[in-house]
Amino acid sequence: MPAYSIFYSPYYYADIGEGHVFPIRKFELVRDRLLEEGTLSPHELFEPEPAAVEDLHLVHTEDYISRLVAGELTAKEVRKLGLPWSQSLVRRSFHAISGTINAARRAIEEGVSSNLAGGTHHAYPDRGEGFCVLNDVAVAIRVLQREKLADRFLIIDCDVHQGDGTAFIFKDSPEVFTFSMHGAKNYPLFKQTSSLDIELPDGTADEEYLQTLEHALGHIRMHEPDIIFYLAGADPYEKDKLGRLKITMEGLRKRDETVMRFARSLGVPFVTTMSGGYAADIADTVEIHCNTIRAVKDVFFDNRAAVVAP
Repeated sequence: MPAYSIFYSPYYYADIGEGHVFPIRKFELVRDRLLEEGTLSPHELFEPEPAAVEDLHLVHTEDYISRLVAGELTAKEVRKLGLPWSQSLVRRSFHAISGTINAARRAIEEGVSSNLAGGTHHAYPDRGEGFCVLNDVAVAIRVLQREKLADRFLIIDCDVHQGDGTAFIFKDSPEVFTFSMHGAKNYPLFKQTSSLDIELPDGTADEEYLQTLEHALGHIRMHEPDIIFYLAGADPYEKDKLGRLKITMEGLRKRDETVMRFARSLGVPFVTTMSGGYAADIADTVEIHCNTIRAVKDVFFDNRAAVVAP
């Protein structure tokens, strides 16, 4: 049986203040639950070192990175980011980026890997936005390109908010196919243009959501990627405070399995990241993220899991 490597660090936590809408403790809670129930074993968990600055510069401007590290972001930049600046936030961002870079390398070696963070798709080269300081998937792709580990890339972004930063970064990169399926009337107000955008009306429920996803996957199969990055956002959930869709927890589990069976049918490396999730009860967000890792186990590591291309 192939190995499964999951990247996590206690430094994924940063002090952003009690009561912040971003559930910063979810990363630790997901790790703890998966270990306690036996879905993951300690030997499957790896702690990333902070990302190298030269890796970040493959996507982000030197000016932005230097001012971020020095705590010299303007008040307007901090407002757009939506998170208070601190050294722990910088440390968290560098470790989370590294988690996705390492998961990408490990997926190429082993077939599948996960980062218990990441999916920070609102970050642009020169700024952070929407709780996203740095764009982890974009940096990971540029690292793989530099190391000549892959040529063609597919991003499947199922966060409820459009991956605008990612779409902007790769708008002139035909080797990177950016697919975002998100709420039409949700953040960000001004959307970018992905390779394929599917905008869902408020109140979209399981059946329409899953049918739309399966149809889209049939279309993007033609890109023939060497590796797939999956942003498994928990925020399409019906009880999410920022979601506006009506997807059940079971619907999100079926979403994950659909994407994973698609990836397995292509036989290419597959990377999962967590992306957003803001349920009124953090336990719901944690359960949705845990379901993504459980689905990896079912689809990629359980011979009973049927492999059906959508």
